Amino acid sequence: MNNALPILGFCAASSGMGKTTLLTKLIPELAKLGIRTSIIKHAHHNFDIDKPGKDSYRLREAGAVQTLVASSQRWALMTELSRTEKYAAHEPDLPELIANIDMSLVDLILVEGFKYAHIAKIEIHRPSLNMPLLANTDQDIIAIACDDAIHTPLPILDLNDPPIVADFIQHWLKDTSNAEN
Repeated sequence: MNNALPILGFCAASSGMGKTTLLTKLIPELAKLGIRTSIIKHAHHNFDIDKPGKDSYRLREAGAVQTLVASSQRWALMTELSRTEKYAAHEPDLPELIANIDMSLVDLILVEGFKYAHIAKIEIHRPSLNMPLLANTDQDIIAIACDDAIHTPLPILDLNDPPIVADFIQHWLKDTSNAEN
């Protein structure tokens, strides 16, 4: 995947491991370091960001393929994939989603899920849950954020210390930037 911005994924062997919890605490820590982020989150189920009864919901339900809602505070674009020939047969992959990010607004794209994507990733691991360690078979994993001691040659980050994870990411960004120059 060749992009203008660094992309860093967060993955886990299963749902419920704490990816979203870590990211909601990590994003403000990265902001304190001056790192502006966008996030792409994979959902394994049908979801809705619109509320029934709202104008945007009613317009989308009426059959619009895309609905863009804008205000002075934010804008959001919703696309009904089932109404497009392009996506009727498949879920968009990560490069297709990244293409929708405004690269001029951010320094880093964070990706939650997409554990099979070939991007640098931090694995969320909780040994007490007895799930497999993805890093044993995924060479794209650069560190493991966990809540207990494990044996691995990769850097171990304290899952419960978002500033430590943010510091690791800041150094990773510098190393990535230096490697490209």
